[in-house]
Amino acid sequence: MINVNGLRKRFGAVTALDGMTFTVPAGQVTGFVGPNGAGKSTTMRVILGLDTADSGEALIGGRPYRELRNPLRHVGALLDASAVGPSRTARNHLLWLAHSQGLGARRVDEVLQEAGLTSVARRRVGGFSLGMRQRLGIAAALIGDPPALMLDEPFNGMDPEGIIWMRRFTRALADDGRAVLVSSHLMNELEDIADRVVVVGRGKVFADAGVAELLAAVSDGRVTVRTTAGGPAAAVLEAAVLAAGVGSVTPAGADALVVAGLSAEEIAGLLGRHGVPFSELTAHRATLEDAYLNLTRDAVEYRATVAGEGR
Repeated sequence: MINVNGLRKRFGAVTALDGMTFTVPAGQVTGFVGPNGAGKSTTMRVILGLDTADSGEALIGGRPYRELRNPLRHVGALLDASAVGPSRTARNHLLWLAHSQGLGARRVDEVLQEAGLTSVARRRVGGFSLGMRQRLGIAAALIGDPPALMLDEPFNGMDPEGIIWMRRFTRALADDGRAVLVSSHLMNELEDIADRVVVVGRGKVFADAGVAELLAAVSDGRVTVRTTAGGPAAAVLEAAVLAAGVGSVTPAGADALVVAGLSAEEIAGLLGRHGVPFSELTAHRATLEDAYLNLTRDAVEYRATVAGEGR
């Protein structure tokens, strides 16, 4: 388990962390998301002892990183896939990491296979694509078979096959009982693999909740009804909304209505009882991206102007 408690950090006049607090439990994938400048990278660096917080603490299995003997056996991390000597082969890069933790070549060959790099193990890293470097970074993070893992933007540079592999692999790590922290700007990927999401901005936590809980919080309960009997359908549904005292019925083109305040099941029952035909009922499904944008709209520091805005 990784525990972050009340981290505060300033770089000159800039407040990078302002009481950052959250937990990464074992057996779960925890998404770590926020705008650029939100404090994600600084938090991960403090956890790994690469930066020192002004106050607060970050613990891995109840201990700070500096107190861990053979730390790669406690936590593995992928922060920068390009931070590898280009003249080294993939296998030699992993060998020195393994030797630093009292591990042998057998473990190197195991993680090369897990990351799908066995066939290129003796190639120099300078000739690797970004996706291959990401895989090498994953292999390095796994070298000590740690119970906790931290991955920063692991999907970057991956081709479609690599993204599918990373998605399944990350999920399997948590299912194996590990605590997995994944920082990413790809909300659709996190929505598929994360159990919980920590949303941060301006150095503090805005939300720390299960994915389903976050999606429920931003779902507005809208349902799109497609029907060739727009008038009768609207009359039936408006009467139901009026009786409920909440909701609305709004035309959405020649053959569609958008209904708020009634579930798809309620709408189907009402239209069926009144003999009003319909061809489709589609409930609006909130996404993790919707939840993220809703929570961080006031915390974005670098906002570009869309062409045509302000004219």
